[in-house]
Amino acid sequence: MLFCAPMSDRVRRRQRVRGVVASTLALAWLLVAASAAAHTGGTTGLATITLSGQTVQYNLTLPLASVTPELADAMRLGQPGINPDYAPLLKTVQQKIHVLADRNACEAAPGTITPPAQEGVNVVVVLNFACASAPHEVTIRDDMFDALGKDYHAIANLIWSGGSQQFVFLPEARETRVAVATSADSGRVGNFFLLGIEHILTGYDHLLFLLALILRGGNLWSLFKIITAFTIAHSITLALAALNIVMLPGRLVEATIALSIAYVAAENLFMRKAVSHRWAVSFLFGLVHGFGFSNVLRELGLPKEGLIWSLLNFNLGVEAGQATAVLIAVPILFWLRQFKWEPRAASAMSVVVLAVGLVLFVERALLAG
Repeated sequence: MLFCAPMSDRVRRRQRVRGVVASTLALAWLLVAASAAAHTGGTTGLATITLSGQTVQYNLTLPLASVTPELADAMRLGQPGINPDYAPLLKTVQQKIHVLADRNACEAAPGTITPPAQEGVNVVVVLNFACASAPHEVTIRDDMFDALGKDYHAIANLIWSGGSQQFVFLPEARETRVAVATSADSGRVGNFFLLGIEHILTGYDHLLFLLALILRGGNLWSLFKIITAFTIAHSITLALAALNIVMLPGRLVEATIALSIAYVAAENLFMRKAVSHRWAVSFLFGLVHGFGFSNVLRELGLPKEGLIWSLLNFNLGVEAGQATAVLIAVPILFWLRQFKWEPRAASAMSVVVLAVGLVLFVERALLAG
């Protein structure tokens, strides 16, 4: 006589299978969507603010990719046979940047804008603010997020005769106040900590690499070695690149990061003993990811005395963001191990990560302009 499982058990099995399938499909959709936006977690403006007597000059290098479609239309960007009009962008910057000297507003003179040297890259906006007196304390406010969106941020270098200070403008940190009366004023670079968190949490390719690493990461000790190796490696190359000691072409770095995602996912699928050397793989590719982390700081060209502290805070922010992601993912992965279908689910996720990594590699190595 054939034995039939009770209806309730069969229903529960079907629901469990449907749940696994739905979860895998949802993860696949999220990873594919993330790949389209990998390393495009916003655009960065670079500002150099120079104090000279009663004048504050605000020099902003802005990527054209940061403008909204509405602003692009107003500027007539991409319209065949029509020269772009950069006046709307200049007007926007004039409206969104504010300077105060000793809590009193400085008056903005008509600014200038320099079109990009090559199509679709950066414009340079220069604003001059006249203050009532040479400031002992200067306040800078950046509201460009209202015009360019919450994914925009600006890295600034404030320079005066007594020293310099570096900081970051973020949607939640739009204003900074600096005492410039003496050269002993120490730079407040706490915003670089926030920038580091933002960079790792919006750097979807870095998160995909971490996910691939820990999917078959073994026990807690193995996971600890993997994460520690990755942290040490990317901290080394982040420092070397940000200090302009060792530099690699950005296209090579980004393509290798994509390849690292695909390689670790392939190990998960085809190498049974991948865990035994996973820490070494983590360290090797972590060196490359460090160069990716360094791009924001290195492009700014900060003076070394300011860069050291900015670099430290940025790296701490990266570690905090990374730790947050790992602390969320690891308990979930360990919980899933109690189910018999966990190896199949991990393999399915690895297949998706492998596909995303290969797509990113082709885009960055072969299709990038």
